[in-house]
Formats: sequence, structure tokens, C-alpha cells
Amino acid sequence: MTEDLERHRPVLLRFAMLQLRNRAQAEDAVQEALIAAIQGAKNFAGKSSVRTWLVGILKHKIVDHIRRSRREEPLDLPDAETSLEDFDVLYREDGHYASMPAEWGDPEAALSQRKFFETLERCLEGLPKNAARVFMLREVMGMETAEICKELAITATNCWVLLYRARMSLRACLEKRWFAIGA
Repeated sequence: MTEDLERHRPVLLRFAMLQLRNRAQAEDAVQEALIAAIQGAKNFAGKSSVRTWLVGILKHKIVDHIRRSRREEPLDLPDAETSLEDFDVLYREDGHYASMPAEWGDPEAALSQRKFFETLERCLEGLPKNAARVFMLREVMGMETAEICKELAITATNCWVLLYRARMSLRACLEKRWFAIGA
């Protein structure tokens, strides 16, 4: 069982790195998840793949880590993040796009390509810490806004601003690094 779980470590580590942005903390979270999986192996019903089960455990360990680190390290102030004015150039005064976003092609085909995910990971790594954390909690881990606000001790407005900034930054990054090069 241990060997079977161990082969999933690289995927789990990449997932944890995207969220925690600290190799030591990510390795700790993965180790805790694998230990929990070994201890709870008898409860695994096989209704999902082993990897899906492990990622589920890892998500909880990451949230636990964020709770612990929130007590130790306050989040950056929102004004330390990218300014909303940086995105104003994308829109006209009437709210429409200044220029239409680049054609993204067939999204399912792009998602099936490993290089797309590698590019997405690089784009996520380039996000400001708070925006990346809110994006990952909301879009990857599926947490609700109220949960995110409680975990990170931020207001709902701040959460939505950070989520907006993350999405806009990811859009710009993906257009530049993926869609513009005709991948």
C-alpha cells in the first residue's frame, strides 16, 4: 500500500506547491496527507481513484496549514497586490472590451494537453500570494466565499477583489504564454 501511495507524491507535491508556495510546507502537507491515507486505508471504499482520494486528503491538510500559518503570519494588505487600474486598459468606458480577448480555440483540446497545465502552473506561481491563495481555495479546492473569508480573515469584498485580480492576471498570462503562441 505504501509503495502505491508513494508513486502519487510528485502530483501531490505540485498541487501543494501551487497553494502553499513554499517547498518545505508543501512537503510537510504531502507527508501529512500520505500518513493520513495510510492510517485511513481501511476506510477507502474505492469509489474514486486513489489519486482523487489522496488529493482530497491533501486539500484538508493544506487548509489546516493555512489555518496555522494565518495565526503566525498576517496576510498582506490588499493594496500590496496588483492595482485594479492595471486592468482598466482592458475595457472601454462603456464596460465592453477595448479589444476582444484572443481566441482560445477548443478549450477541451487545450485542457487535455499537459503543456497547458504546466503553463497554468507557471502563471499561478506568478500571481501575488493572496490572489493565488484565494483563487486556489475557490477554484481548485471548491471552497465557498464565506469559508475562504473565515479561513483567511478577510472580508467578502476583499475576497472577490482578490479573486477578480487573480482571474484577470491568469487570463493575461495565459493569453501571452499559451494562446498567443498558437499552442
